[in-house]
Amino acid sequence: MKFLNLFGRLKSNVIGMIHVRALPGTPLNRATIAEITEEACREAEIYHHAGLDGLIVENMHDIPYTLEVGPEVCASMTAVCAAVRGLYPSWPLGVQILSAANQSALAVALASGLDFIRAEGFVFSHVADEGLLNACAGELLRYRRRIGAEHVQIFTDIKKKHSAHALTSDVSIAETAQAAEFFLSDGVIVTGTATGAQADPGELREVTQSVRIPVLIGSGVTHDNVEQYLQANAMIIGSHFKKGGYWANGVDAERVKRFMGKMHTLLE
Repeated sequence: MKFLNLFGRLKSNVIGMIHVRALPGTPLNRATIAEITEEACREAEIYHHAGLDGLIVENMHDIPYTLEVGPEVCASMTAVCAAVRGLYPSWPLGVQILSAANQSALAVALASGLDFIRAEGFVFSHVADEGLLNACAGELLRYRRRIGAEHVQIFTDIKKKHSAHALTSDVSIAETAQAAEFFLSDGVIVTGTATGAQADPGELREVTQSVRIPVLIGSGVTHDNVEQYLQANAMIIGSHFKKGGYWANGVDAERVKRFMGKMHTLLE
C-alpha cells in the first residue's frame, strides 16, 4: 500500500501545516520569496523536531482565492517546497495550491520532489466561496500520468469546508467517498465546515466503513479532541498548532510539543 510505504504506519499519522505567507501577485503579499522561504523552513524545523509524521505546504494567505493561479504562484511554491525538501530529504511532504489548482500542485510536487498533494473538487461539483468548482479527477489523473508524476499521491477533499453542497445534497459523504475511490483517489479527506472547525467523528466512521482507501481528517483536530480521530489514517493539523490556535499566526512550538507528547502517550 502506497500510504503505508510513505508514512510507515497506517493509523494516527500527524501531518503539520505550513501556511506560507502571501505570495507575489496576491493582495496581501508583503514579503520576498527569500523571507517566505526562510519562515517556511523555520516552521518545518519546529514540526520535524517535535516528531510529526509529515508536512503539507499551502498558500492559504493568498486570499481572496481565484479559480486560476498564475505562473508566479507555481514558481514561488516550487521555491518554498524545494527548500523544505532540501532540509528533509526523506520526510513525507505534500503541497496544496488554492484554489483547486490541482494540476499546478502536481507540477510543484514533481519539481520539488514531494510525495503527495491535497486536491479540491476531485469528484462532484460544489459551490465554494471563490466560485463553482467542477470535478477534475479525469483530467488530473491524466495530467499526472502525462508528466510522469504517478508516484505523487493525491489525497482528495470530500464535501469540503468553506463550500455549499446543495448541488449534491442527495449524495451522502459515504457515497462521495466511494465515488472518489472509484475514480482512483489515493485517499479522502473529511473536514468540518471551515478552517479549524471540528470534523464530525460520525462522518469519519461512516467514510472509513465505506471505502478501502486511506481516510484523513482535514480540520479541527486539537489536543482536547484527538482521541476521537485516532482511527483516521492521518490528521492534517494547522490551526491548532498556531499561536492562539488561529491559522494565520505562526507555528507555536509549545503547542506542537504538547500535542505530540499526548500522541506518544496515546499510541504507546
